[in-house]
Amino acid sequence: MSDATENDLQGAAQERDLKYYTASQWQLVWWRFRRHKTAMLGGGVLLILAVLGAFADFFAPYGGTARDRDYIAGPPQVVHFWDENGFSARPFIYGLKTERDPVTLRKIAKVDTDTRRYLQFFVEGESYNLLGLIPMKTHLFGVEEGKIHLFGTDDLGRDLFSRTLFATGTSLSIGVLGVLTSFVLALFIGGIAGYFAGWIDYGIQRFTEIIRVVPVIPLYMGLAAAFPPEWSNIQVYFAMTMILGLVGWPTLARRVRGHLLTQRREDYVLAAELAGASPFRVISKHLLPSFTSYIIVDLVITFPYTILSETALSFIGLGLRPPSISWGILLQDAQNIRAIEQAPWLFIPAGVVVIAVLAFTLLGDGLRDAADPYSVSKS
Repeated sequence: MSDATENDLQGAAQERDLKYYTASQWQLVWWRFRRHKTAMLGGGVLLILAVLGAFADFFAPYGGTARDRDYIAGPPQVVHFWDENGFSARPFIYGLKTERDPVTLRKIAKVDTDTRRYLQFFVEGESYNLLGLIPMKTHLFGVEEGKIHLFGTDDLGRDLFSRTLFATGTSLSIGVLGVLTSFVLALFIGGIAGYFAGWIDYGIQRFTEIIRVVPVIPLYMGLAAAFPPEWSNIQVYFAMTMILGLVGWPTLARRVRGHLLTQRREDYVLAAELAGASPFRVISKHLLPSFTSYIIVDLVITFPYTILSETALSFIGLGLRPPSISWGILLQDAQNIRAIEQAPWLFIPAGVVVIAVLAFTLLGDGLRDAADPYSVSKS
């Protein structure tokens, strides 16, 4: 190897080392995190779910309550590119024809393999307000004639694919708002307890223990009965979000308190106090930022628990109520033997829940490893 090449390699190594040792805390976390492939995968899946939920009106071919009376409890329609009739560059589904059940005399839909319904993109359909603000009629896809049901339909003929997208937006938003509410309460209450200690800490800890031992299911049963029947779905939605936040803060508050108790007498805290900084400034500007990365990790890990809480409560009828659409409400239709035997596609939303929880778990594991200050891996 020539001297020039060796000098170039040494210069590149020194530049890389300088970049590493002069990087900020968040740069180090990001460099470690992006080397965690499974965490990146989890983050990508969550990003896709968040976009689909936020813009569900556009991605869904129909509204959440739209019915197809000609396709009641119909199975998923498979998108094809070829069949025995040949190849097609345009994706298509088979058409449907209606027949009478010889036993029940009910109308049932049968697949007509001789008829193709070609998919079209950016089609005009049911009007909606994108993000609640922009009036639109354009949907991502549809068919030129008839309707398309990628996940099938339920007992009322409602498109399960569209309802799953709307439920994703509802459940994820409840998780975000509930976790943020508990996050703010945990930082505030835990920060006060850890900084002031003494009798203030003692009183807060006893209050925290009371909140921790409150049984969740009986609490929600009582609150669900206390909700005024004239409340709209939006009011119930925000009430449930606040309840999830108000009962979910003790764990993080304990961690914040423990950290502040160990750091409150460090030199940088005493220097800030001698400089005239108020307790609020010392907590918010000096103590909490000293372990911000761990707070973010705890925040991410808390998301799946909040989402599962909403799903479980709505599933047993204590959470959101129809016509609201959430994962728990969709799974209510799949809680009997008939659904297992005759309409197994009603379990598709359960798969989405599992994917979301696994994605949060992978993301949380990656953030936890990336936030480890003893990790010395270099980008």
